Amino acid sequence: MKTITLHNNIEMPVLGFGTYQLENNQATSDLIIKALDIGYRHIDTASFYGNEESIGKGIKESSISREDIFLVTKVWNSDQGYDNTIKSFNESLKKLQTDYLDLYLIHWPKDLSKETWRAFEDLYKENKIRSIGVSNFLINHLEDLLSTAKITPMVNQVEFHPYLVQPQLLDYCSKNNIKVEAWSPLMRGEIANIDVIDKLAKKYNKTHAQIVLRWNVQLNIITIPKSSNVDRIKSNFQIFDFELTKEDMLSISRLDRGKRIGPDPNNFDF
Repeated sequence: MKTITLHNNIEMPVLGFGTYQLENNQATSDLIIKALDIGYRHIDTASFYGNEESIGKGIKESSISREDIFLVTKVWNSDQGYDNTIKSFNESLKKLQTDYLDLYLIHWPKDLSKETWRAFEDLYKENKIRSIGVSNFLINHLEDLLSTAKITPMVNQVEFHPYLVQPQLLDYCSKNNIKVEAWSPLMRGEIANIDVIDKLAKKYNKTHAQIVLRWNVQLNIITIPKSSNVDRIKSNFQIFDFELTKEDMLSISRLDRGKRIGPDPNNFDF
């Protein structure tokens, strides 16, 4: 598994297993066990997903030791603020059956994010979190946070796919040594309808998903595809045995339309 080195020298697996919309049940625990068996070592969840207990159970029941797993969760909007963040963090630890996190993220930028970040910094200094970051932060949100932050976020997890490349945000994060992570990299399946991706899938004899995930990895974008289908989970992992040419990489990047599938971080009401 290829890793990306965060600015505090923590190694983060470039490919992870996303768990959005997976229910809090044994089926989800079984999927976690299966993903770990396949080779995933990076699991991404959030308190908002409501499945942390099943994630923790799956990790406990797997044959992979906790130390070999990069576990990520997020604090939800209604839990932001210093005290609420500490409380939410402790609840997440309990549900996940662990005594530390590998990465903790602010799920969305809110008015209280600076106070939330102060709690993150304290938890990090107490060695309860190995790395800290944000999610869905655009340049204006990052600038605001960095105006008072003592520690620069290690990761910014954002919507990123062939129709939403956000080159200015990527450039800003690169200059500030913040690693970018992609959510919804497969556009909820829409990539199957893109001619360029279709042609490349045929050229390389790979699935549409494998082409797009490989594009992410070659851009040094951490990515967390999500599926509840074991065959797809396995297929999504098989992207380290080929390489896209520079021309083919560019042909995907040129698909950028600034098109969002999810909410606009500058205009949401939750």
